[in-house]
Amino acid sequence: MARLPRLNLPHIPQHVVQRGNNRQATFFDTKDYAVYLDKLKHYAKEYGVKIHAYVLMTNHVHLLLTQTTANGTSKLMQSLGRYYVRYFNTTYQRTGTLWEGRYKSTLVDTERYFLLVSRYIELNPIRAGIVSDPAKYIWSSYHHNALGKRICLLTEHDVYLALGLSSHKRQANYRALFAREIPAAMLTEIHTATNKMWVLGSKQFKQQIETLSGRRSTPIPRGGDRRSESYKKQKDDH
Repeated sequence: MARLPRLNLPHIPQHVVQRGNNRQATFFDTKDYAVYLDKLKHYAKEYGVKIHAYVLMTNHVHLLLTQTTANGTSKLMQSLGRYYVRYFNTTYQRTGTLWEGRYKSTLVDTERYFLLVSRYIELNPIRAGIVSDPAKYIWSSYHHNALGKRICLLTEHDVYLALGLSSHKRQANYRALFAREIPAAMLTEIHTATNKMWVLGSKQFKQQIETLSGRRSTPIPRGGDRRSESYKKQKDDH
């Protein structure tokens, strides 16, 4: 089956995930993380992509970003991926691929899901059992968004800015969000939407994306009578 074109629209946030091939480690040393972030900043600026949140894990990366051009995210991830593979292979005297195929991504409903996805990203080290507090993991945007440590590659989204009139108020309100656990159903929803590259948002948001992109934003439900009129209509609508 031919794969659907990636949902990739300007000015709409995206949750991007890129994993190491066969779950292999993609970062070994402090310098590796620093090189990746430096080039992320470089290519984000070059291709007009705003980075709002990130976490670099041992074998994968999460980004919350917004492209300002039609293909900014794709260009960013391609250029960053190629540069980092060359760096990694040279540094560790290896050859071959590093990343697991195409990166995964989902468009994010700004009003309902932006801050949720930001928390999801920055809580990765907690879920992985690496630290007990996101502040103890240094390779994350939590230090900027919650603690006020300036990370120059980040651009604060309007949703984040609406948390308070001052930076201290925004940081305090952002930290307060972490007092509540993300429900398991929400974790599954984010994980599934990203890995399947569907849209993460309300029904209305998904309909808007379908109108803008010209392709369906959710999978066609399985099962039922495939000869029924209701099934045929649903299929035709997509």
